[in-house]
Amino acid sequence: MTTTPHPLYGCMGLGGTWDPEPYTARDIADAQAAVEAALSIGITVFDHADIYRHGKSEAVFGELLARDAGLRERITLQTKCGIRLPDGNHGGRYDLRATSIVRRVEESLTRLRTDVIDVLLLHRPDPLTGPEEIAEALGSLHAQGLVRRFGVSNMSAAQISLLQSHLDVPLTTNQLEMSLAARDWVESGVLLNTRAAADNGFPHGTVEHCQARGIQLQAWGALAQGRYTGRTPSPAARLVSDLAARKGTTPETILLWWLQRHPARIAPVIGSSRPERILNCADAVRRAPELTHEEWYELWIAARGEPLP
Repeated sequence: MTTTPHPLYGCMGLGGTWDPEPYTARDIADAQAAVEAALSIGITVFDHADIYRHGKSEAVFGELLARDAGLRERITLQTKCGIRLPDGNHGGRYDLRATSIVRRVEESLTRLRTDVIDVLLLHRPDPLTGPEEIAEALGSLHAQGLVRRFGVSNMSAAQISLLQSHLDVPLTTNQLEMSLAARDWVESGVLLNTRAAADNGFPHGTVEHCQARGIQLQAWGALAQGRYTGRTPSPAARLVSDLAARKGTTPETILLWWLQRHPARIAPVIGSSRPERILNCADAVRRAPELTHEEWYELWIAARGEPLP
């Protein structure tokens, strides 16, 4: 029997404002409260990206690592590169050129105050950079001991296969938007041969590709920005609340269980910076998903707002 994948903590909310202004002592304190909440419920994987809060998410986390000498050895650090934010001369773009990957990793290592990144994800595909060049950069980072493992984010099965064909190290992760609200990943498999399939843009077969090859699926946006946990009244939100009461848990846990219950072994990313909401996810770490086959489908159909085809 396989174990349920634990949630990760997504650090995008740490570091203050989405601008280049320096972070503050309050931002460090807020980050510490969020990280301590995550650690207290058993989360040990922390997900970053070089662009989060213009690098400040990594930087405040580095402050926490510097203050607690033993913390680095107790956690897994994951970060991403490949997105360039708009600047004075250029708009936002993707950049997976070898020199850019290496430079971004070096900058992340400096901000995080660590010697090695456990997992590096390529944040989004760069259609202008060939897989040979990307593989060259990843191979070099691995050989130097700067990155232990590699993965991707927001990539299809075909893109993963092409990149993997040029790599000597395996791609271990694919992070995608997956939640009770963002359901294209699961609906693509049941809308085949229906008119509704034309409106589903998810690259069909990507979940199955990762499942067959042991590539861990990580779900960003797993809590659906509060859509089913109090932000917006709806039949699906009421069902989530009712199930939580019946199971003796929280609505947040029900949402995470819905992902974890899938046989692809999806690891949800908890992105809230509010300690109380992080603590509400404890049962997704400590208990196996307690949703029956029927309850899982009830949630899906309620969120769809219409029957399955």
